[in-house]
Amino acid sequence: MTVARLTVEPRFAIGPVRRRLFGGFVEHLGRHVYDGLYEPGHPEADDRGFRRDVIALVRELGVSTIRYPGGNFVSGFRWEDSVGPRNQRPRRLDLAWHSTETNEVGLHEFSDWLEAVGSDLMLAVNLGTRGTLEALDLLEYANVPGGSALSQRRIDNGRAEPFDVRTWCLGNEMDGLWQLGHRSAHDYGALASRTAKGMRQLDPSIELVVCGSSGAQMPTFGEWERVVLEHTYDDVDLISCHAYYQEHDGDIDSFLASAVDMDRFIAAVVATADDVGAARGSSKRIDISFDEWNVWYIDRVASEKPQAIDDWPVAPRLLEDVYSVLDAVVFGNLLISLLAHADRVASASLAQLVNVIAPIMTEPGGPAWRQTTFFPFAITSRLAAGDVVRLRIEAPTIDTKKYGTVASVDAVATHDAETGATAIFIVHRGREEAVELEIDVRDLGDVDLVEAHLLHDDDHSARNTLDDPERVRTREIDGARLDGGVLRVTVPPLAWAALSLRRR
Repeated sequence: MTVARLTVEPRFAIGPVRRRLFGGFVEHLGRHVYDGLYEPGHPEADDRGFRRDVIALVRELGVSTIRYPGGNFVSGFRWEDSVGPRNQRPRRLDLAWHSTETNEVGLHEFSDWLEAVGSDLMLAVNLGTRGTLEALDLLEYANVPGGSALSQRRIDNGRAEPFDVRTWCLGNEMDGLWQLGHRSAHDYGALASRTAKGMRQLDPSIELVVCGSSGAQMPTFGEWERVVLEHTYDDVDLISCHAYYQEHDGDIDSFLASAVDMDRFIAAVVATADDVGAARGSSKRIDISFDEWNVWYIDRVASEKPQAIDDWPVAPRLLEDVYSVLDAVVFGNLLISLLAHADRVASASLAQLVNVIAPIMTEPGGPAWRQTTFFPFAITSRLAAGDVVRLRIEAPTIDTKKYGTVASVDAVATHDAETGATAIFIVHRGREEAVELEIDVRDLGDVDLVEAHLLHDDDHSARNTLDDPERVRTREIDGARLDGGVLRVTVPPLAWAALSLRRR
């Protein structure tokens, strides 16, 4: 058995735990909204058609702010279609996912659902096929209390109080050739700047997110951020990052080290943003909205999407990845990475929530259940509080094809000085043998171990499915003990763990 030593020292705080790191993402894609959140004929449906069992699971997940309605979907979206009497809303062809959008669920209905799950709205505007005027119209409809044509239209549609949306995304993945209305960095930056300036004239208090690269693998990565921020630095608050990870060709070690890539991605975007700011002599700081992240087997997409001109299904089964224990361990490590960058990552959105590359799955007319990735998110969201603390880690290493030599153990902690609560989140990337963790917690004072969660299975391909929805769950770590200010925990190979301590 190998040994790793971790030291928890609260004075090494990175930054506060930002609740918006535990955000989500709902896109009109596949069975996410229809047959996912919304299924009027289901036995669990409430009087608005939303599934109560899904609402309960989203609340358990602990999601804060939810980005909506896309994603690729937003670049062809006409927001006016989604408000007003349902029987008058048009059916539209969604080119992003080659589907029919019925517009049964729109801005009003989704806001009702957000109130039920206790989350805030992060709204994306269409800067693909539309522009500044349409963004201003949506902002007026959503945020102006009254006294104008569009605010009155909202009132007439049954919402007297404004939606008061605080955070707005200026389009989606505009560097991607797959995106409707794809633009160059100069063209998008100029449009985003004009739109941001106009939106601030209408509501100066809003927060704005400009599109960064769709991923670090994009050929324009880095240069895209630089050019876009040269146009928008004074106009926006955040720049977006998107990253998805999957196992390629059986290279498990590189997959397990995916968080190393996320760390490098964040560092590169921060450096670029700060360089643009320094060149401008600006004291302003641009932070990151990591508003799409997950494990996603994206190579399967082409075989799933309908293609024919006469085939535009409603809510087809798309991107319904079934996650393994291995996927969940990597997923938990990505959460560790996001927390470890709490000084610059101001918000993050898990993509997505239900059925579509999601921690929650449903069956039409049937049950809803938790995927393996549900557990790291729900536990981390619940336990993380106070400040994020950087740990000193001494651990064995593993060699990977993509990222070189990396530590076999990665971890981060949070500490709440007011309540005395500390949480430690750990991933063991090693595949061969268990690791004995010696965690020095003497700087926390007299503490008790109150929770010890482990996600592991001897079969790392184990999954939760419709036929066996509870095959994988977290369990309590056996034998964890405190001895003279050192917490000793044995963690098996390919595992994620969370420990909670409280001051006596």
